[in-house]
Amino acid sequence: MSAVFVTGASGFIGGAITRDLARDHTVWALSRREASDAGIRALGAEPVRGSLENLAPGDLPDCDAVVHCAAHVAPWGTREEVFRINVGGTERVLAAARGAGARRFVQMSTEAVLWRGQHLRDVDETCPYPARTPFLYSESKAQAERRVLAANAPGFATLALRPRFVWGPGDTTLVPELRAMAERGAFAWIGGGQATTSTTHIANLVHGTRLALEKGRGGEAYFLTDGEPIRFRELLPRLAEANGFTLAGPSIPAPLARGAAFALETLWRAVGARSAPPLTRHAVALMCCDCTLDDRKAQRELGYAPVITLSEGLAALGSEAASG
Repeated sequence: MSAVFVTGASGFIGGAITRDLARDHTVWALSRREASDAGIRALGAEPVRGSLENLAPGDLPDCDAVVHCAAHVAPWGTREEVFRINVGGTERVLAAARGAGARRFVQMSTEAVLWRGQHLRDVDETCPYPARTPFLYSESKAQAERRVLAANAPGFATLALRPRFVWGPGDTTLVPELRAMAERGAFAWIGGGQATTSTTHIANLVHGTRLALEKGRGGEAYFLTDGEPIRFRELLPRLAEANGFTLAGPSIPAPLARGAAFALETLWRAVGARSAPPLTRHAVALMCCDCTLDDRKAQRELGYAPVITLSEGLAALGSEAASG
């Protein structure tokens, strides 16, 4: 691929992908406002003014491929706004990609498309979508992914990548939230932090995206991970330490946390609060459910293998924190 259009370049994942691809590709990136243009140019790409809510086929330059990373990922929001961005926005990017003559479309999806609050243990891509889920993010991303994969056609290959717990240098969400909770004394373990999770270092996700732009079967989804899973109780303190702070707090039994989250969400919605409650069902379920993924399909069909291990990534973050 010589020319690629990226959405979500102002975010952690989209920005890392844009920076990497710009080393040897012509890259355009969707920019919602003038303030974003300078950041996109600093990544080595050219901004294209527009938004997911009004993107039209004529808005995209001629390109070989599209990488769609933009999404509503905030933990709180109305059904209308979440679906307008995650589903409607994806449909518009798909239409624009076809109109621009793109030959390949890579959707940045998530393992959450399979999630309704249950354990996901050693699952592969044959695991079916749930009939229903209480989480707007999971439901909307599943609908978006299904539309992307259904759009696969001769001359227009569509694929979805499913990373889990994306982390690494440049993270603008996970580590800042953990740090803020630690500084407020608001962090608590749910169920003792004993749930086990797969992870995806940003460098491994960037590598997998490059592979998906050249390889893989259209109409297919692929998990990408760092390899061996890890317990949250081991991972989060190491991640905090690597970023220069300490993470500690009490443990709340999972049933108690689930009940409290449900009550808080009910109250917040009753009063029409725009900000998220201090505890959500999504956050509680995320912390007390196992989620381990089998990425052998990506190994077979994309030639994927992690370029950095979990331990190597944590060590590199620690070195950066010490030198910074």
